[in-house]
Amino acid sequence: MKPSPGFTLAATTLDAPDAPELARFYQNLLGWQVRKGEPDWVEPAPIDGTAGLSFQTEPRFTRPRWPSGRSGQQMTMHLDIEVDDLPAAVERALSLRATLADFQPQSDVRVLCDPAGHPFCLFVRTGPSV
Repeated sequence: MKPSPGFTLAATTLDAPDAPELARFYQNLLGWQVRKGEPDWVEPAPIDGTAGLSFQTEPRFTRPRWPSGRSGQQMTMHLDIEVDDLPAAVERALSLRATLADFQPQSDVRVLCDPAGHPFCLFVRTGPSV
């Protein structure tokens, strides 16, 4: 039997109208460093070398809609970001130009949108980790 090739998730890539601008937002929010930067492609990541995020400039980018509706660009994914202090984390994200979503489906999670409109969730883990 032929051995299976190795797979390692390197990053999740988000399209943006301006990749460097959106990368700076997440770099400041998460305290990451830029692993690779080009005019239309930026890769911020944790200093421990684990998977980070990548941002690519998409000239025809359309902001996703949250919550999803019957028309417009639908959200196809979102980031879940664990924090240790939800009110302070929300305040920090807002100071970096995130916006608080009008619709909040859970009392212990805050849905925000980054400057390009991608939704992301901030939460404090309350149960055991799996």
